[in-house]
Amino acid sequence: MSSQIAAHGFIPDSPLYWASADGRASLYLGDALDILARVPDESVDCVWTDPPYLLSNDGITCVAGRMVSVNKGEWDRSRGLEADHDFNLRWTAECRRVLKPNGAIWVSGTLHVYPSVGMALQTNGFRLLNDIIWEKPNPPPNLGRRTFTHSTEVILWASKAAKGSRHKYTFNYDEMRQENGGKQMKTVWRFTAAGRDEKRFGKHPTQKPIALIDRCLRAGTNPGDLVLDPFAGSASAGVAAARLGRRFVGIEIEREFLEIGARRLANIYATPPPPRMFVLVRIQLRAAIPAVASWKARAHTRPPTGRRAERWRGGSGTPLRGASWRIWSSPLLFMAAIAFSATRSSGRDSASPSTA
Repeated sequence: MSSQIAAHGFIPDSPLYWASADGRASLYLGDALDILARVPDESVDCVWTDPPYLLSNDGITCVAGRMVSVNKGEWDRSRGLEADHDFNLRWTAECRRVLKPNGAIWVSGTLHVYPSVGMALQTNGFRLLNDIIWEKPNPPPNLGRRTFTHSTEVILWASKAAKGSRHKYTFNYDEMRQENGGKQMKTVWRFTAAGRDEKRFGKHPTQKPIALIDRCLRAGTNPGDLVLDPFAGSASAGVAAARLGRRFVGIEIEREFLEIGARRLANIYATPPPPRMFVLVRIQLRAAIPAVASWKARAHTRPPTGRRAERWRGGSGTPLRGASWRIWSSPLLFMAAIAFSATRSSGRDSASPSTA
């Protein structure tokens, strides 16, 4: 495959969602296994990915000091031990096929998924190089108080080439040593979680900090290399790749996250993202509906009095509940979301593109 791969033609017969004007970055909408099957053999230098942790089990977690549901979506729901491992076997096998002979893969995960991924990598012929421990200095508290606070994640780094092969994977040892004050860098890395500035176009529930991915790519790739992320989320790997002069291809099944990723990359490449009104309306409605439902419930349990009561009852002596509420509240909520989306869009899109 030529080194001059254009993003628009990199994955044949696949739904291209966004691409930079220079062809150095592209995003595809669809199932990872379906689109990976169309990626040409030995065309990718590096895979950096953060696959589903399969943690959506109706439990609870802590976000910003609040107790919230751990459910993230159907894409994160376990299908059972055997089915989950089979899924990891399939996508890692495809990654090995598309990697060049000297290519390597980096996979982020928690204890819920990395044992299966590690076994899948070895089963498919990868050679494990390191297990990087990402230590979080600001982890959320453990609400159940039945285990230690989860404060780390693991990044498995593996090479396609076997030990002793003439194909040598990239490891920029000198750069990593220099960054570590002239000493060999250890496998425990300390980074804070993704900050507010990395979420200004929206956020993903398992979003990784750019600094973490940046170090991986600086250690294991060179300028101009092609990085693939089959579970791109909000394209954090794409942002890191762009800032380092690497090319990028991302695949994501959820349109709303791909929209966020397109906005982030468009801010770097100065390439207009796709229309976003209805996607943002969906996101704003998802955030607004619980609050409206809560306010509605309080209104019904504490009826107003006096003139307000007469207006609330619509002059008929019957509270406006159920279907009547939905008839007039939904259009107003819909229009408010559109107005809010348009206001934020105009403010963001007028900003000059980043050159970081």
